[in-house]
Amino acid sequence: MARTARIERTTKESSVLVELNLDGTGQIDIETGVPFFDHMLSQLGRHGGFDLKVVTKGDVDVDSHHTVEDTSLAVGEAIRAALGDKVGIRRFGDAYVPLDETACHAAVDLSGRPYLVHEQPEIVELIGTFDTTLIRHIWESIIATAQICIHIRILSGRNAHHVSEAQFKAVARALRDAVAIDPRVLDVPSTKGSL
Repeated sequence: MARTARIERTTKESSVLVELNLDGTGQIDIETGVPFFDHMLSQLGRHGGFDLKVVTKGDVDVDSHHTVEDTSLAVGEAIRAALGDKVGIRRFGDAYVPLDETACHAAVDLSGRPYLVHEQPEIVELIGTFDTTLIRHIWESIIATAQICIHIRILSGRNAHHVSEAQFKAVARALRDAVAIDPRVLDVPSTKGSL
């Protein structure tokens, strides 16, 4: 059974298309009009081993907030849709990722319950034209529609680019493990019977 999703989201501020294959090979095609965000979503697809296509047309002439938010909501929705009934998944995953002076730990639970713990150093700067305060909002938006729990902790780091990128790589690796099929799990991995 293919674990894929195609999500289209249209608002007055943006038009988003997301195509996701959880069992892909890390093929990515990302075009949101926000270059640093494209770079981060590319990390999610490549290091997650997912085929990920994202095409967004947004009001970037205003700023990147709406484009980033609407795209992140659609990515989360695609994750949820591609997971389907979650039968046979590992459910949990975690990863520790170093990136030069930065180290990040991420843990994921495909629980059906949205929750975010996000700890990073206070970094107020632009990366190109990208507002780094949007990083937390990206995760908030993804977990809201994916209905998953993510804990992200930056253990060390000072460069905003590295602090941001390490998060996406760590979450990608944790998601890769969590969505993997475990041949020993024949149903939904929960004592409740559903996720």
